[in-house]
Amino acid sequence: MSQAKHILCIVGTRPEGIKMAPLIKALKREPWARVTVLATAQHRDLLDQVLSLFDIRPDVDLDIMRPNQTLPELTARLITALDNKFAELAPDVVLAQGDTTTVMTAALVAFYRRIAFGHVEAGLRTHDLDNPFPEEMNRVVAGHLARWHFVPTERSRQNLLREGIADTAVHVTGNTVIDALLEVAASDWPLDIPLDPSKRLVLVTAHRRENFGEPFRAVCRAIRILVDRHEDIEVLYPVHPNPNVSATARELLGDHPRIRLCAPLDYAPFVEAQKRAYLILTDSGGVQEEAPALGKPVLVLRTETERPEAVDEGVVRLVGTDQARIVEEASRLLDDEEAYRAMARGVSPYGDGEASRRIVEVLRGEL
Repeated sequence: MSQAKHILCIVGTRPEGIKMAPLIKALKREPWARVTVLATAQHRDLLDQVLSLFDIRPDVDLDIMRPNQTLPELTARLITALDNKFAELAPDVVLAQGDTTTVMTAALVAFYRRIAFGHVEAGLRTHDLDNPFPEEMNRVVAGHLARWHFVPTERSRQNLLREGIADTAVHVTGNTVIDALLEVAASDWPLDIPLDPSKRLVLVTAHRRENFGEPFRAVCRAIRILVDRHEDIEVLYPVHPNPNVSATARELLGDHPRIRLCAPLDYAPFVEAQKRAYLILTDSGGVQEEAPALGKPVLVLRTETERPEAVDEGVVRLVGTDQARIVEEASRLLDDEEAYRAMARGVSPYGDGEASRRIVEVLRGEL
């Protein structure tokens, strides 16, 4: 390599910040790489929290978020803003992670500008464009525009090969979220929420767009039933700021003495909450990856998942948003120690904490 290659790393939401942070730090240690971090701030406060934790300061901040933004409005603003910045910065490579609107538009603009695009956490599929929406479309589009596909598992690799992606472009690296998780989980972090240590903690995260409305109301009703039936549990629910989530959560759950609703937690306290939890209910993709590595059973509030490896391993179970099903499956884990132990095995099919190193090795060898 005659001169440093300019690597533009793009982050827009909190999960992207978490999963890109170990890779950004690894690339910055490489003498052949000149790294620029661009934040679209698709989610403003949530992204800022996690970048601060990993001591990453964006070089460029588009501050794209607007109240009540629609997907077409967000997409249009991102395409225009990213195109202007790509023209100004002239990177050799663009890297982005996952399946957000930020990632899809970054891949599209890189394609228009003929800049090589690397997709981190590539190859996840439900094969249903409505679930999750719009994430399945975002990652399919990004995947067909990428030069490098950094996939977390062999199953993800097979997904891409079936779509006609060249085998030589697909690299099984593991998931960078495990890199980040192991770094943060090695320390104990304060959790400044009054919790009863005599109660078993049930951690809840639920914010998926496709669950808005009656499906999410059913989830909230199920949580309330669980707490009423099990006097020895307490629920902690960091509530997403989207009003479709926060208004309903406070309406249906806000007055219960053993349900703690709080603002979204910074990443380190959230990892601490996962470590302390007995059971986790979530519709989050990242939690499906992290919690099994911490030995916590996960019930997924979705009917499909693009992360089937943990389901196959028996440490994650899909329960959807049916009220009775959620209550039944959660009660089984709360009441049956053998069933609980079968899921709480500390098995992670998503990596060993070395994914960032493997991605850097691929880029070093090809640039």
